[in-house]
Amino acid sequence: MLDACAGTGVDDRERVDIARPDIAEKKRKKRIALAVAGGAALLLVTLGLSRLKPAAPSVDRGTVLIDEVKRGPMLRQVRGLGTLVPEEIRWVVATTEGRLERIVVLPGTPVTSDTLILEMSNPEVELAALDAEAQLRQAEAQLTELKVRLESTHLDQEGAAARAQSEFIQAKLRAETDQQLFDQGLIADLTRQLSRTAADEMAKRDAFERKRLEIADAAIQAQLAVQETTVEQRRAMARLRRNQANALQVRAGITGMLQQVPVEVGQRVAPGTNLARVAQPEKLKAVIRIAETQAKDVQIGQVASVDTRNGVVAGHVKRVDPAVQNGTVTVDLAMDGALPKGARPDLTVDGTIELERLADILYVGRPAQGQPESTIGLFRLDPDSNEALRTKVKLGRASVNTVEVVDGLKVGDRVILSDTSAWDAVDRIRLN
Repeated sequence: MLDACAGTGVDDRERVDIARPDIAEKKRKKRIALAVAGGAALLLVTLGLSRLKPAAPSVDRGTVLIDEVKRGPMLRQVRGLGTLVPEEIRWVVATTEGRLERIVVLPGTPVTSDTLILEMSNPEVELAALDAEAQLRQAEAQLTELKVRLESTHLDQEGAAARAQSEFIQAKLRAETDQQLFDQGLIADLTRQLSRTAADEMAKRDAFERKRLEIADAAIQAQLAVQETTVEQRRAMARLRRNQANALQVRAGITGMLQQVPVEVGQRVAPGTNLARVAQPEKLKAVIRIAETQAKDVQIGQVASVDTRNGVVAGHVKRVDPAVQNGTVTVDLAMDGALPKGARPDLTVDGTIELERLADILYVGRPAQGQPESTIGLFRLDPDSNEALRTKVKLGRASVNTVEVVDGLKVGDRVILSDTSAWDAVDRIRLN
């Protein structure tokens, strides 16, 4: 029994330790199959996820501006910021060098043409004025002396001419008398010939003295003209020097309002320096700046309006600057109505110019992005969902707040006008 049992135990142990390579191979193949299946499943999941559309970004509906496409009349306008500028401005400039001694009138004070604004000093200018006036008086004295001297010479010449004429008349009468006596046989022929010769000689002398008198008169006029020219030159110089001296007392020159005094007491100013600006505040115009891309349709005479923040005044385009500066064009607007209270020079205003009235076009509010006559992408709201899809829209003519829709939208479409540059990478957004 014991031996049998023992033999049996030995067989069982041998049976347990027997190697089974087929079972290990099956397990290895099973593990490989599971790994391949898992990799395939992971690949399929990854491929499926890659084909899914990215989630649309969410946007709060209250934070974006939405407008509806309409059809009807549209008023084209352009707008620009600017200031009120006086139509008549006078800059008072320094005509001579000097030192500013006193500011008599401060900006904001009404002035007339004779109102004294500034006082300047320059001893050299005063001295030059006095010297020029002294030279003028000297030239005038010389002219007076010359007139007296020439008048005396003229009188002497006239006396000589008068004596020659008197002697000629006497000789002529004597010759006529001797001729009569000779005809009667009362005197000799020699006497008659002598008297005739004397008369002819006196006639020549009389003509000579007359000629001398005419030449003397011409010479007198020439000498007087030379001296009078000198006097006029001295007078003009004295007037100039005196005006320069008087210009040290700076006056307004026109009636209006003193606006600026851009100098200080004690300052040395050169000729041509702006000393003060005087304007007429009741005659103002608006000078606005329009973007060069919008100014091409602005024409003189177009209807305009000016918002002074205290009222709107009707006006019209008076001038369009032909040059472009810093991307803008300067436009002058004349006022057709009365200015509201508080309107003053340099006041910031908002000008609007009416370009044209379009009768029947498709239009929408002007988007934050996009220029007139261009193609842009706008998010159009889907009426069947809460999403907005990017749509290519061709824009046409533009106004201040609206723009013409040429292609891409129809009446009733609703689009987002706000800046959507943050979503340039997506074609749809979700509105919450």
